[in-house]
Amino acid sequence: MDQDEVIRFVDGLGEVDVMTASRESGAPEIAWGDSFFLYDPDGRARERDGFTPFATVVTRDYPGFDADSDLDRPGVFRVNAAVGRALFEEVVGHAPAAHAEHRVGIDFTELDRLLPHPAYAAQGWVSVLNPGPRTGERIRELLVLARDRAAARHRPRG
Repeated sequence: MDQDEVIRFVDGLGEVDVMTASRESGAPEIAWGDSFFLYDPDGRARERDGFTPFATVVTRDYPGFDADSDLDRPGVFRVNAAVGRALFEEVVGHAPAAHAEHRVGIDFTELDRLLPHPAYAAQGWVSVLNPGPRTGERIRELLVLARDRAAARHRPRG
């Protein structure tokens, strides 16, 4: 699974705005090439306050903030999904709130393995570098669930 396949898959879920950061998009240069997936039922996701993606594809390190995955290696990218507390715990084996005590010993550079997100685990995000035979199907499922969670948050409460 390459990053273009991930982008096509998420885009195909419907009601999704795929924003790939670039000079033209006005994104900071450090983010150029990274893709952000926003739940977008009305075509106005970028206009709303609080630009909040439900998933991302990241292609490089963010020095001083998010460099644990060593994404600056040739051909390496990371798929990230906001799955929430319960699903995070099911996937990684501990609650997001307990991530700090479990962080030591995690190899965030390992390819094709579902991991807590190195920077956003406490918010219920999981990640995988270069999804392949071990994680490809599961990350697709998690991306669908992340999109569905974003849709549920968007619906008016009655």
